[in-house]
Amino acid sequence: MNDKDLWNPVDPLGEALHFLRMNGVFYCRSEFTAPWAVAMPPIDHCLMFHVVTSGRCWLKDADGESRLLQAGDFVLVPHGQGHILASEPDVPADQLFDLPREQVSDRFEILRHGMGGAAVGVVCGAVRFDHPAARQLIAMLPRTICIDAANVPQTDWMQSTLRFMAAEARDLRPGGEAVITRLADILVIQAIRAWIEKDPAAQTGWLGALQDRQIGRAIALIHREPARTWTLASLAAEVAMSRSAFAARFTELVGVSAMYYVARWRMQVALTSLKEQDVGLGELANRLGYQSEAAFSRAFKRFMGVSPGAARRDGVALVR
Repeated sequence: MNDKDLWNPVDPLGEALHFLRMNGVFYCRSEFTAPWAVAMPPIDHCLMFHVVTSGRCWLKDADGESRLLQAGDFVLVPHGQGHILASEPDVPADQLFDLPREQVSDRFEILRHGMGGAAVGVVCGAVRFDHPAARQLIAMLPRTICIDAANVPQTDWMQSTLRFMAAEARDLRPGGEAVITRLADILVIQAIRAWIEKDPAAQTGWLGALQDRQIGRAIALIHREPARTWTLASLAAEVAMSRSAFAARFTELVGVSAMYYVARWRMQVALTSLKEQDVGLGELANRLGYQSEAAFSRAFKRFMGVSPGAARRDGVALVR
């Protein structure tokens, strides 16, 4: 790699954000009238979001802490934890799935609930991310992220985006669900960017490493080319560092050794593919740089503790 590559590097954090393309589990346009409260159930492996399109309401998180949300606020609940939306914090909550809802499509519903008082409009969604880099990024996020669109530098475009999403949810024109999904992509990424920019926790660990000029580039290369025969020497050469300096800095910033990270990343890709794609073990072995299906299966079982077939059948969690 030449000096030009180092001074004009890829954007590893940007690449991780690029993988945040959401697959919608469901979306719901909610029309509430006070008093009301709805308990959102926990949904494993999903990020939930709420856009307050009109009025005001409260969000009570899994720890019981309440936060007032105003029109234009956008809140993420990244880890699929149960929480409550309510007209006031002390209103008893009804379970979401116990309430009658109008099903518009397989993934879009309308919920009308309340006792006829002050009106509130909310667009809600539960989405998942398929790419391992996206899941790793989501795992780093706090319990909730709330963006007050009225107090961010990008006020105009965020308010326009929120109004656009609200209009699409209200009118439900052909293609509206796809439009809402793409707008949600943008808003989720912006919310995560805002958190990264202001929260000291985002400057350490894996996220901090992504923002390091050399270690971030090495991580991006591992993500891009899992089949490449990576060694400490080859990774260090790619980022113009000595082998020993690279090894020490990678471990210091990321918390694991570079070669462990390579192996773990391959297993993340493998596990995602086994669970969500109809891919043969031979093809998967080739994608990840193993010489044979048997070599891949041995490596997978050594790392995961079960065979690829058992992981596909029973589901297992990736070790950290």
